[in-house]
Amino acid sequence: MNLVVADASALVAIIFREAGSELVARQLEGVTVCAPTLLKFELANVALTKARRQPAAAAQIFAALADAIDEPSDIVWHDVQAIDVALMAQATGLSAYDASYVWLAGSLGAHLVTLDKRLASAVEEDFDA
Repeated sequence: MNLVVADASALVAIIFREAGSELVARQLEGVTVCAPTLLKFELANVALTKARRQPAAAAQIFAALADAIDEPSDIVWHDVQAIDVALMAQATGLSAYDASYVWLAGSLGAHLVTLDKRLASAVEEDFDA
């Protein structure tokens, strides 16, 4: 089974048809997408922000969110180990949120799919060391 961990930046692009969605779609093609349960709340926050900025589109925004995270979902949700994530965040300089994606990818032996340049850079530095 080919696993990837997708972060909020990657899935926001897909869910809300933003820049980079084509690249992410190619990276997610034919794989099992995994994510920490934290992602649900990150996506909910993005949807809320979008809905507040575009009230006329709120129903469509929340429908897209529901399609992405409600069961059955194409995403396999995982709990992460908070202590391990905090230690990883301290070691990498990432936020605990971003470190949760790195930790999950490492624990699953999966590739991390992200559009976040800082996160991608931290992952590359971590694996190059």
